[in-house]
Amino acid sequence: MSYDIEIGRSKRARRTYSLDDIALVPARRTRDPRDVSTDWQIDAFSFPAPVLGAPMDSVMSPASAIELGRLGGLGVLNLEGLWTRYEDPQPYLDEISLLPGDDMPRVTSRMQEIYAEPIKAELITERLAQIREAGVVVAGSLTPQRTQEFYRTVVNAGVDVFVIRGTTVSAEHVSQNQEPLDLKEFIYELDVPVIVGGAAGYTPALHLMRTGAAGVLVGFGGGATTTTRRALGIHAAMATTISDVAAARRDYLDESGGRYVHVIADGGLGVSGDMVKAMAMGADAVMIGAPLARATDAPGRGYHWGPEAHHHEFPRGARTQMSQVGSFETVLHGPSNHVDGTSNLVGALRRAMATTGYSTLKEFQRSEVVITNRL
Repeated sequence: MSYDIEIGRSKRARRTYSLDDIALVPARRTRDPRDVSTDWQIDAFSFPAPVLGAPMDSVMSPASAIELGRLGGLGVLNLEGLWTRYEDPQPYLDEISLLPGDDMPRVTSRMQEIYAEPIKAELITERLAQIREAGVVVAGSLTPQRTQEFYRTVVNAGVDVFVIRGTTVSAEHVSQNQEPLDLKEFIYELDVPVIVGGAAGYTPALHLMRTGAAGVLVGFGGGATTTTRRALGIHAAMATTISDVAAARRDYLDESGGRYVHVIADGGLGVSGDMVKAMAMGADAVMIGAPLARATDAPGRGYHWGPEAHHHEFPRGARTQMSQVGSFETVLHGPSNHVDGTSNLVGALRRAMATTGYSTLKEFQRSEVVITNRL
């Protein structure tokens, strides 16, 4: 069956679906939500909640990474953010939250100035040590461009999970200006599990899996803070993309003789229903930013931004104001008094699994879904 449609006489395109285009279907059997397990394990590390905090300064500080770990998730610290540029980043976080929202060029310009401060290796060590001392799993993130420069510092600091995260990451990056990062060689030399991405389709994800990555981040151009779709015209519809990458995981499992690579949905997961549908489409876990930015104890103080917002050459993101709903604990586990899917995210996942009759996350990936929006 062909999924291509004609766009005029010279171009054919594949029809894809976003998470808004699909819905789950209740099954014949239902379960008590208390009998459902949301446990997730990657490498030697187990988590009661399949949630990674996105490495964004508005979401993850050392303190919030510790709190997320205490609540059963995995906080990933941005090792190129304010916490590794300034000994005391709080004045700059405060300033970003107070910049006038009606003057976006001014906001962007000032953020570019703030993030122009060099990254300091000793601060990377100090921040990761702070998380480790709290007794939770330690995870830090670098972009591919900075990985060669700082990865030894990160590993020596005792990181448990290393994340290489960019807007898009390929196993075959070509550059005439600098020596590209050889992911396969790099990952082979490390003694810690590596999560890498984003990947926006079957082939790039399969190539990343072949590098030895423990997990692949899935998504491109989504999220509350990015303007990538408007600025570059590039976007990946998440429902289709997750399904494609899940197919790559299945084929790589056969190809490698049983090596399982985790699929982690990253971007465009604004409410609990998005998280639920991402898991149903085949994700093992989700990396979220905006939902956690709504927490009253998030570093952004009601604002949310990513690295795209202060790119020194081509910013394609915005500082976005979020409605605060409660603490990290309220956002993840409730109790909730919101009816819009902005709090008790794990409770929503547990209830959706129970309603569709599945008791584990791997079983839940077999959920029946339907297309709800007609194109």
